[in-house]
Amino acid sequence: MSAAYTIGIDNGTTGTLAIIGPEGPFFDENPVKEYLLGKSGKFVRRIDHHELAAMIVARVPLNRYQVAAYVERPFTGSAMMINTTVLSARSHEAVLIVCEQLGIGITTVDSKTWQLPLLGAVKGSPQLKKASALRGAALYPMYAAQIKQHGDADGLLIAHHFANLNA
Repeated sequence: MSAAYTIGIDNGTTGTLAIIGPEGPFFDENPVKEYLLGKSGKFVRRIDHHELAAMIVARVPLNRYQVAAYVERPFTGSAMMINTTVLSARSHEAVLIVCEQLGIGITTVDSKTWQLPLLGAVKGSPQLKKASALRGAALYPMYAAQIKQHGDADGLLIAHHFANLNA
């Protein structure tokens, strides 16, 4: 059975969320909040799990339809990038917990799974962001301004890819 609602999540505090369902697409930035870390006055941004759950619940009738969520695998860089890797893993965990609490099946996917079919053999982060923004705006012109402001349409393209793949 194919999913009536497909959720795509570009992992991280700078990522995006998209929901594709019978009412059409929804696209927005992942909700975040700041958190005071220790006594040093350092702040970290983290996924606002209450807001993420509210965004999903407001748009998906969870007990009436099949729902599938696809989240991009967290960044795993070198030991030199430990802070980025840890923050990425924390964001991923928050998304997993929200989906689990809402009873949504979730699959973690590698970026190449959706990028290659939708963007082709584009290489390099700046080029991938540009290609994502262009493809997202072409497929979903109602979000073109939002995509341009954010810089890419990864969450929307993840949802698009898997909604069409499972149709």
